[in-house]
Parts: sequence; structure tokens; C-alpha cells
Amino acid sequence: MSKLSQVDSLTVRLYESRSLLGAAAAKIAGEKLRALLKKKETVNIVFAAAPSQNEFLASLTNEKNIDWKRVRAFHMDEYTGLPDRAPQRFGNFLKLHFFDIVPLRETHYMHGNSGNLENECRRYGELLLRFPTDVVFMGIGENTHIAFNDPHVAKFNDPAMVKVVDLDEACRQQQVNDGCFNTLEQVPRMALTLTVPALMKGDHIFCMVPGKRKAQAIYHTLRDDIGEKYPSTILRTHPSAELFIDSDSGALL
Repeated sequence: MSKLSQVDSLTVRLYESRSLLGAAAAKIAGEKLRALLKKKETVNIVFAAAPSQNEFLASLTNEKNIDWKRVRAFHMDEYTGLPDRAPQRFGNFLKLHFFDIVPLRETHYMHGNSGNLENECRRYGELLLRFPTDVVFMGIGENTHIAFNDPHVAKFNDPAMVKVVDLDEACRQQQVNDGCFNTLEQVPRMALTLTVPALMKGDHIFCMVPGKRKAQAIYHTLRDDIGEKYPSTILRTHPSAELFIDSDSGALL
């Protein structure tokens, strides 16, 4: 069973468990992808990489009748300074959990260890402009960040598509909470990220946010004023965005 509600322009779907959330989000996303592929030769998708997306990504790989050979894949952020083969790198995470499982047309990776990060941001931003985003699959951080747009660097009118950011302590601590790193000191302090406007350019947004550690973030997302103090509140202005939460992440509503 699920509960459906609306907050401003944002559709909110509440499920009893994390597994039900992931399966339902994948089913609804699959329907959207099949519909888009009937109208368009290719579809461009931006993916988030995080444990919160595990159930959704696993279910999406099992969706039937999606011609993945007509899909271009991008990801929305990447650490700097980690070894190229580090499992915590978001490109590697997505390669393991999705990009190597379905036969995608193209996969475009961010290079967080580029010798010139500004040029890398420009390169990836130009790709996103060349291949406009049809669908964004994303989450929300414990501090309400979307991608790595933490509150202190989130700009709703950011002129860039991709930028270098420093990560706040709450964001870095989340990576430890998620089990991706053993200690805070191991978590990189810098990353590349799609900006808020780059994410919002997606024609359709599916945002999957399970777990009790996200309850406060979901409360802020849906109950506080729309503004950069809580970056995820911007989702309430998007004309085609859906938020998927479970009983844990929705516990404070």
C-alpha cells in the first residue's frame, strides 16, 4: 500500500518499507522511460550514486521492454582525490550497480582526478547541454543536499552546469553513516557536482529517499520555505517531480 500526496508541484509517494519504495519507483520510472522511448530516438538520464538508491537500481535493471541501447547515462557528482578504482567513487558505484548490467548506448563519466578540474567541469557541462537531460534519478542528503549542492554552496540561479565544491561536515559524516567510509577523515573534502539548475533542467525527476536518517531532511523538504538553506525544497517547484519516501524517512511528517 502507498499514500499519495501533493506539496506545491511535487508529488509525494509514501511506502511502508524501503523495498516497496524501490520496487514501486522502478515500476513508475520504467513506465516513463518506455513512454519517452516511443517518442524519442534516444533518452538521456542522470543517475545518483548512493546506498539509498540500491533497491531502486536493482529493480530498474529488471524492468522489461526498455531499449537501453537508446539510453545515454550520466552521473551527478564525483569525489576528487580518490584512487581511480576506489569503490566509493560514484562512477564505479554506478558501473557496478547499473551501468555494466544493462546495455546502455553511452556512459559518460566525470573524471574527479582530472589534472584540471575547471576544464573537467566545463567538458561535462557541455555534454549535458549537447544531450539535454530527459530524466533525473536522485536522492536527498541528510543535510537536504541534492547532488553535492550542500546548503553553503547551493545556488538556485547558479550560472554553471557543473562545479567544484567543498563538502560540509554533515555531508561527509553521511558517507560514514552510510558505511561508505570507516572514518570522517577518510571522506574527501572536495567533489564535482551538477549544480541545482543543471538538475532542475531534467524534464522528469524521480527522487528516492528511504531510511530513518533522512527523516529530518524530508521534513525540511516538504515543510520549510523554499530556499537555499534547504536545497531539496527546490523540488517543489519542478513541473514533473516525484518524491518516493518510506515510513522511516516520512516519520516526522
